[in-house]
Amino acid sequence: MSLNDPNWGRGSPRGGGNQGPPDLDELWRRFNRRLGELLGQRRGGGGGGGEGGPRTPSGAQLGGGAGLIAGIVLAVWLASGFYIVVEGTRGIVLTFGKFSQETSPGLRWRMPWPIQSNEIVNISQVRTLEVGYRNNVKTKVLKESLMLTDDENIVDLQFAVQYLVKDAQQYLFNVRRPDETAMQAAESAMREVIGKGRMDAILYESREAIAISARQLMQQILDRYKTGIQVSTVTIQNAQPPEQVQAAFDDAVKAGQDRERQKNEGQAYANDVIPKARGTASRLLQEADGYRQRVIVSAEGDASRFRQVLAEYSKAPAVTRERIYIETLQQIFSSTSKIMLDYKGGGNLLYLPLDKLLQGAGSAAALPDALAAPRAGPAEAAAETSPRSRETLRGRERGER
Repeated sequence: MSLNDPNWGRGSPRGGGNQGPPDLDELWRRFNRRLGELLGQRRGGGGGGGEGGPRTPSGAQLGGGAGLIAGIVLAVWLASGFYIVVEGTRGIVLTFGKFSQETSPGLRWRMPWPIQSNEIVNISQVRTLEVGYRNNVKTKVLKESLMLTDDENIVDLQFAVQYLVKDAQQYLFNVRRPDETAMQAAESAMREVIGKGRMDAILYESREAIAISARQLMQQILDRYKTGIQVSTVTIQNAQPPEQVQAAFDDAVKAGQDRERQKNEGQAYANDVIPKARGTASRLLQEADGYRQRVIVSAEGDASRFRQVLAEYSKAPAVTRERIYIETLQQIFSSTSKIMLDYKGGGNLLYLPLDKLLQGAGSAAALPDALAAPRAGPAEAAAETSPRSRETLRGRERGER
């Protein structure tokens, strides 16, 4: 079909059917006819038109159609005030942009826009902030992660913060961008905590304590701003020196570990040696004390024996002196080598090795007593029967007196 066709839209004169767009007048007549049927109007003939020809709608028909359309529009407008608050969320109703009420989960209705509007806030969702990195600790944001410690060192620290919305009204209206505010509060709190700690403690010792302190300080800041945010956890993902000085810090850490190992080895050696030395010293002290007690007791015994001997000597000096002489010889001979010679014989030398005999007999204590008894018997008998010995003793006693 050409655009220059004079019968465009009214069908082809050859009867091939309508191949163009519909006739607007015909559409308008059909619409009025159907609208009249809906309103209960009777179809009638009238001025200017044939019985089957088109007729224009009257004013009553137009008014009824507009009312119906207005009713439908009003119903749709009122129905737009319905909204659903799902579980775990809260609805905030605004009247001309001002807070009106907070609604709980369920099907709710408000005045349609522009009188009232609503906002849905999820209070059960756990939101996460990543400070110093994005999605992965290897993707660092040095502007956020580099922090200064109390001992004037720089630490590269990445941590994550998880939080919930505890007050939907404060979350929406008290701050303009609450998530960004929480991000800045987390970074500020962590920098303050890191600025009070030392490098070694931050890297190797007190990460858990640092996370707890940062969470408490962050919560205080958010409560002071009335953001309606509740911080649940703060987790330190990574803490290390800057990459430029990582090798030097590794050497320092190894040296510190070697120092601790040597200290532990020295302490173990001390724990092994000191108790032994203390035990040896205690044993020596006890032995010395025992020796002292033994010497004292022996000296006291010797003194007592000497006093007893002195008393007996004062009664019978000669007998006592002879007895002391014999006991002294007995003590001397018991601890020395002895050889028996027969000097009264006919010139033949008799050698009797008493020590070998004692060792062969196997009785070093009994044999000297057995040999001393027969030897002492004849000597004492000879001394008693010999008048010379008696006179000699008497002469000695007289001389001493």
